[in-house]
Amino acid sequence: MIPPPEDAPLRLHHLWSLREDTAVGWDEEGQALVLSGPQGTERIEAPTSVVAEALHRMELGPIRLANLLQQPKDEAAAGQDSYTLVLSVLRDISHLVIRTLSLEDLKGPVLSVVPSGRSARFALARVPSQRRVRLRPNVTITVQENAFLLEGRALDHRVQIHRPEAMWVVSLLAWPTTPDAVVEVAPLPAELTLAILGHLAGAGMTVAAG
Repeated sequence: MIPPPEDAPLRLHHLWSLREDTAVGWDEEGQALVLSGPQGTERIEAPTSVVAEALHRMELGPIRLANLLQQPKDEAAAGQDSYTLVLSVLRDISHLVIRTLSLEDLKGPVLSVVPSGRSARFALARVPSQRRVRLRPNVTITVQENAFLLEGRALDHRVQIHRPEAMWVVSLLAWPTTPDAVVEVAPLPAELTLAILGHLAGAGMTVAAG
């Protein structure tokens, strides 16, 4: 794969979706959304129209939450913008939410962070530029049909690597290194390299190195 020209515009997209084994539907009274799957059932009482639409879209596949800002605010969300309201709901059901990093180049997602337990709570991590980190020792890398899979014992997330860009960064973490060093070596735009590192660290795939 040939890296993009240095002067090419780079647009990262942060996408959200529900686990594929999660179904979304209304309860019998039509007053609450019910999310059901192998990990149990979650109820969202009296969701606003924006929240309901976001979850139904996420059931179908990854979406950009920023797109919700283009819609009129729900009157029931007085004092809160739609984006903040949806984020609040997603934090409560984060064990069902997949976070995907993508590029606006029509080549598909770069990587996805998938929750694997009810205690899963994901947040992007910012690793200090000079902090030495490496891949967690017990993380295994296996081949799926269309991706590499990173997972580790006792970790609440697994990471699906969809494109070579993410695997380049993972390979550099076999030895202790710093974000600055990875940015310098990886044949990628710095913004993309750091975003990949942030997702890997947030999923618990990296640890501090001495």
